[in-house]
Amino acid sequence: MSICKCTGGPIYEYNRSSDSHIVSFFSVFAYVCDNVCLFLGVPWCAPVKIKHGHVSCQTPRGERYKNVLGTRCKIRCKTGYEMHGSSEILCMASKQWSGNYACREVRCPKLAMPSNGGYKCSDGSYFNSRCQFFCSPGYTLRGDHSATCQSSRTWSGGNSVCVDVDPPVIKCPNIKEKTAEPGKLTAKVTWDTPEGKDTADGILTDVILEGKPSGSHFPEGNHKLSYTVFDRAENKATCRFNVRVRVRRCTPLSVPDNGWMKCDSAGDNYGATCEFRCLGGYELRGSAARVCQFNMEWSGLETSCAPMNINVGVRSAAALLDQFYEKRRVLIISAPSAANHYYRFQMTNLQHAQCGLDLRHVTVIELVGVYPAQIGRIRHRLIPPGLALQLRLLLQLSQNSFSMVLLDKQGVDKQRYTFPITAAEIFTTTDTFPLRTEEAILQKEAGQSC
Repeated sequence: MSICKCTGGPIYEYNRSSDSHIVSFFSVFAYVCDNVCLFLGVPWCAPVKIKHGHVSCQTPRGERYKNVLGTRCKIRCKTGYEMHGSSEILCMASKQWSGNYACREVRCPKLAMPSNGGYKCSDGSYFNSRCQFFCSPGYTLRGDHSATCQSSRTWSGGNSVCVDVDPPVIKCPNIKEKTAEPGKLTAKVTWDTPEGKDTADGILTDVILEGKPSGSHFPEGNHKLSYTVFDRAENKATCRFNVRVRVRRCTPLSVPDNGWMKCDSAGDNYGATCEFRCLGGYELRGSAARVCQFNMEWSGLETSCAPMNINVGVRSAAALLDQFYEKRRVLIISAPSAANHYYRFQMTNLQHAQCGLDLRHVTVIELVGVYPAQIGRIRHRLIPPGLALQLRLLLQLSQNSFSMVLLDKQGVDKQRYTFPITAAEIFTTTDTFPLRTEEAILQKEAGQSC
């Protein structure tokens, strides 16, 4: 006995025997049975199963089963998935559907990688994957911060770039206060050129210094300088620093009364030297030169110009003249009496020339009369008769006639006269003496004149 079966279940059972005519009959029966099954509305093709989608089927005569012969099915994919294969299939007599079908997840094209940055995605390039953009250190994101893969196989964003907007980093040198060297009003200041750094690619295109370069000599005071650096994106950064130069100074010296002072350098800075001179008729007291020391104190003793005090109580003419050595020039006038017309003319002429004589450091000594009635004097100081006689003898001056002798600061007999001369002639002669040129320059610098 065999059973004639359709997919829905058996409709007739039959047995096969060894008789040939019976076997033949049942073979014919089975063939008829199978053909009958084609029209009985029972499942024929495999059931349609679709993942990530849905199917809509229509049977030829509205059969219950949606996979009978001749059934047509339309397949639709869910959002985010796309059809691969046939979207409409037919159940054929071969018990196979007319095509393959599958819903595969939508995949967007690969995102462009932003220069100097990148992105990180939640699910690669598949549907609904969200990609976050980021930039390398030193760069800033411009544009979309994220992009999402859409069902249309396109990204919702992606126009993103990484730009360098951060300024470079630069640190200026730290310069401590510099002190000028002795005798100078400037200080040489050096420093290492600061190395700027770009926060992005580390490349700087230019470094500009505003102010004097390293190794320059800076004058006293505070000097402001700055360095400016640029990166390839033309961002810039500036650092500023100060160079302070100090000049150690002593308390300024004053010009002594009846004298003058000449200083080098600034006159009161460390290492400066001040030299002093006194006017005619005055002599130096204290130090002739003083130096401003590192402790900002002056060397030596305070300087002053005191009236020249000639000691007329000495025993010899030589001792008297030694008091003028290297200090004063001496003009000695000798006359037999105060009534001598040469003497009177000479003294009248010199009376109005005292400033010029003092300017040239000339002291006038008068020797008038005949021993023992002779009188000697230096301005208002009288010279004893014996000392006056010694002067005439030492200098070989006659007491019976008018005569004059001009001595320089070394006591050398420079010029003799037997008759009166003008003050201008005395000045002209004196101006040719050694040291007089240097004296005249110092006096001019000190503003001394008649």
